[in-house]
Amino acid sequence: MSNFNPLIEKITNFAQTYEAARDTLQEARICFYDSLACAFLALEHSQAQNFCALPYIKNSSGSVGVIGTDIKTNVIDATLLNGALIRWLDFNDTWLAKEWGHPSDNLSTILALTDYLDKEQNKKFTFKDILNFMVIAHEIQGSLAIENSFNKVGLDHVLLVKIASAAVASKMLGHDYIQMSSVISNSFLDGQSLRTYRHFPNTGARKSWAAGDAASKGLKQAFISEVSDEGYPTAITAKVWGFNDVLMRDNPLKLERNLNSYVMDNILYKVNFPAEFHAQTAAEAAIKLSKKLSGKIDEITKIEIQTQEPGVRIISKKGPLKNYADRDHCIEYIVAWCLINGSLDANSYDDVSASNPKIDQLRDLTSTHENQSYTNRYYDLAERAIPNSVTVKLGSGEIFTEEVIYPLGHRNRREESKPFLGAKFEKSLKKSNLDKSFLLDAYKNEAIDKVEIYDILTKIYK
Repeated sequence: MSNFNPLIEKITNFAQTYEAARDTLQEARICFYDSLACAFLALEHSQAQNFCALPYIKNSSGSVGVIGTDIKTNVIDATLLNGALIRWLDFNDTWLAKEWGHPSDNLSTILALTDYLDKEQNKKFTFKDILNFMVIAHEIQGSLAIENSFNKVGLDHVLLVKIASAAVASKMLGHDYIQMSSVISNSFLDGQSLRTYRHFPNTGARKSWAAGDAASKGLKQAFISEVSDEGYPTAITAKVWGFNDVLMRDNPLKLERNLNSYVMDNILYKVNFPAEFHAQTAAEAAIKLSKKLSGKIDEITKIEIQTQEPGVRIISKKGPLKNYADRDHCIEYIVAWCLINGSLDANSYDDVSASNPKIDQLRDLTSTHENQSYTNRYYDLAERAIPNSVTVKLGSGEIFTEEVIYPLGHRNRREESKPFLGAKFEKSLKKSNLDKSFLLDAYKNEAIDKVEIYDILTKIYK
């Protein structure tokens, strides 16, 4: 044992010993392929392509592949690019609690390190190992998010990606208890991301690559520990200088629940709509309304959105929206687009789409308010609802309302979601030059023990 802070010890104990049950590994399998789908779809967009062409990476050397591309680079930069692609469209899995985030961001580390260790050290993992690593990373990130609100002190959730990736990378490298504790302590000491780039007037594309950047820093901490394994037992709790006193104000970090598979078992998938998750049910409600409002859009005099408190705080916006990132994090834009078009996809936020003057006209008619019962259901750990309702009033006096409590992709709609997740994966392959037949067969194969991760790796890189 060690003298590290109890929170660090708890994370270390879990990462060192946890083995997921079969049902949880099957959930992780779905999450694995869904994350790949998000990366493949991202590569259809020029901004993501341009990011992968970063000159300093393009001119670097290495053997590690990047999802959906022919890029070979070092393991740190491969983690950055993998993470950027998985996250680019805001279409990967989601976790909502006091903090928010996307635990599949950590797959960027797992994939890059798997490839690296195979090629550089001949260290092999099974597909089951990879899925277990995913469960561990999900649980660390998601559990810290349940009980701690980093956004309220201006910090960005990607710091949790760095911590989870550091822990799982340490496990993959075969570190012992003390060394892993050291890695995790260093990840808490490392510089933390601010939420500046997620909010007006600074909303920008950094939100698409910030998690990949954080994951690469977590991996880097794990590598550094191999030559400098000094840990910092009170990195979180040291007076004046520690994480709590410097960053958390009067809300010190806590992790009171037992770590298990809760996060992976209850993860939220973005099935149909590449939009910030608090708006998923609003988009679904608005699309339902669009069918009732066919030919009546010009008659709308008022739109009312009722949402949860985080929905108001994060994605309710007035005034000009300057770019893609601003628009896909604006609930009023999303509702307006869905009412007009009856659909929502990644192209709904580009400059051409946003030039339709009707969108801003409808935004000006929209008011967004918190519904306290929605907030209560949102924070209830037994329910984890993400409710939204949209009410439209016409000049004739007619009123139309739609309410959606659980988004498609929620645990309560998992079976309903599976065909759509399959369709999402198949769609992600259509424009790629990858081996579609192999990857579709792999997706459908539930026999985890009979799937080779290295076969998959050879097929997801060009």
